[in-house]
Amino acid sequence: MSLLIKRSHLQNIVLSNVVQQRKRVFSRIRPFDINLTRHNSVVKILIQQNLYSTNSSPSHKLSDNPPLKGEHESASLLSNNESDSFAPKQEFMSNNLNNDNRNELTKSQVQPDNKFEQDWSKSFFGLSTKAFPQEAVDILLAPVNVDDIECKPDGMLYLPEIKYRRILNKAFGPGGWGLAPRGENSVSPKNISREYALVCNGRLVSVSRGEQEYFDPSGLATASEGAKSNALMRCCKDLGIASELWDPTFIRDFRKRYCEEIFVEHVVNKKRRKIWVRKDKEVEYPFVRVH
Repeated sequence: MSLLIKRSHLQNIVLSNVVQQRKRVFSRIRPFDINLTRHNSVVKILIQQNLYSTNSSPSHKLSDNPPLKGEHESASLLSNNESDSFAPKQEFMSNNLNNDNRNELTKSQVQPDNKFEQDWSKSFFGLSTKAFPQEAVDILLAPVNVDDIECKPDGMLYLPEIKYRRILNKAFGPGGWGLAPRGENSVSPKNISREYALVCNGRLVSVSRGEQEYFDPSGLATASEGAKSNALMRCCKDLGIASELWDPTFIRDFRKRYCEEIFVEHVVNKKRRKIWVRKDKEVEYPFVRVH
């Protein structure tokens, strides 16, 4: 305790000497204006600015007011004994930095890499920014292969979802595209749906909701995959993949040339119905053709 009292007394003496001897530099500072509880920081700053030092210097020789006796020793003692917390604050060390530069530095430190750090459940980053390379465009807009088109019993034409994936892999490469969910599954007693975003080369391309029916709760996992595939096919419309399948004129012409409507019989319940099939394919189980 006595050491602390002596140390505080010594610091007060040094501060008083500095104020008295440096009135020309700090002409506006008066002893009663200084907060003595923070005088340590003031003394430390003065030491660092070489207003007094432990060595004799030309400034002392040329000064009209040489340091008081014991001033060198007191300043040296304070400089060696004070802890790192004695150091001046950041604002005293960066007076030459303007606020604009500080703001730009802060933004550059917290700004995420937009290409790889996007929340695709909300983000629309890259949408309609620019066209894809011509090589990818030629692949995406290539005419659909008629051999790949399937016909449902109700006459609806479709392209199996694996065909869409192969076209995307050919255009962007494996890993160059992906489906990002934009919400949770919406489950009803007989249907499940979910919204997905198609992202290609780090850019949002399209958003669509896929859906799939199910008949038993145990098949929800399979139904959720079906909803994802359905969303993929819908998103690919915006890339122009197999766009003919959404064209009524193409659909009518394709049915006329490659499909036919026939009567079939269900092998289990023996019920007959009329369905659409491709001319070059056989009727599949559980139906048989009725002549």
